[in-house]
Amino acid sequence: MSKKSKEIVLSSSNSSLDSKSGSIFFIGNATVLISFAGFTILTDPTFIHMHEKVHLGYGLHTTRLTNPAININELPRLDFILLSHFHGDHFDQVSINELDKSLLVVTTPHAAEELKYKGFNNVEKLEKWDSISFLKDDIRLTITATPGRHGPFPISIFLPQVMGSILDFQNINRSDLLRIYITGDTMIFNDIKDISKRFPNVDIALLHLGGTTIMGIMVTMDAMQGINMFKLIDPKKAIPIHYNDYDVFKSSLDDFKKEVKENGLENRIHYLSHGESYTFNINKNDI
Repeated sequence: MSKKSKEIVLSSSNSSLDSKSGSIFFIGNATVLISFAGFTILTDPTFIHMHEKVHLGYGLHTTRLTNPAININELPRLDFILLSHFHGDHFDQVSINELDKSLLVVTTPHAAEELKYKGFNNVEKLEKWDSISFLKDDIRLTITATPGRHGPFPISIFLPQVMGSILDFQNINRSDLLRIYITGDTMIFNDIKDISKRFPNVDIALLHLGGTTIMGIMVTMDAMQGINMFKLIDPKKAIPIHYNDYDVFKSSLDDFKKEVKENGLENRIHYLSHGESYTFNINKNDI
């Protein structure tokens, strides 16, 4: 299924393992904390505050309109960071300056090079369909990089390489426990259709929305594309993220809620405000 696979053994959690329940804590933008089966994973860290700016390249910048739910010094102990791509609103100057440079980051080859230049010395890069596995206690977590395209072709050529991610949690016998899909900052294109063929039965999908528009060109999914992505992946539950946080976002969460209602999907979408958690229990099938 993947072109390349590597396994890393992580230190024991030294606590009672709960492989039944977990949570997704929404910090803001595309930054969430995923906690399940002894793992704690941070995605796309951005911790600047309202009215502060991040750079997007080519002399462009965007201003944050919200505050993160927590500050970077309030993060728990992390196993690693999962980074969809290297853009200022996904790995900002606060993260560059204040995160431990030895913390493992799993990301794209382009982002890996940028992070190494910034002093991060523990980076694993994944090409499309590559995977990496982490073994902690008796749980194996496999991350596979899925296709992503940050904007329409050929505009995407001038934007950072981006990946989505499949997170597969299994017990020591390789029995499936939980499957999460994170879209990353992608639009829908032909390769997206291969994700559900290779990875059916997604439990939870995190949808990067916002309709990010730069110089009149939309480069992330808007509300309608978010619904189409949901239908392609067909997860048990989807959580919209990456909305309303920066001034380049032109498709609001309310736009998405309207599309959800018109498509009769209210019972399969869970909305989180900054600082809220989505909790689940796989044994009770309450995803």
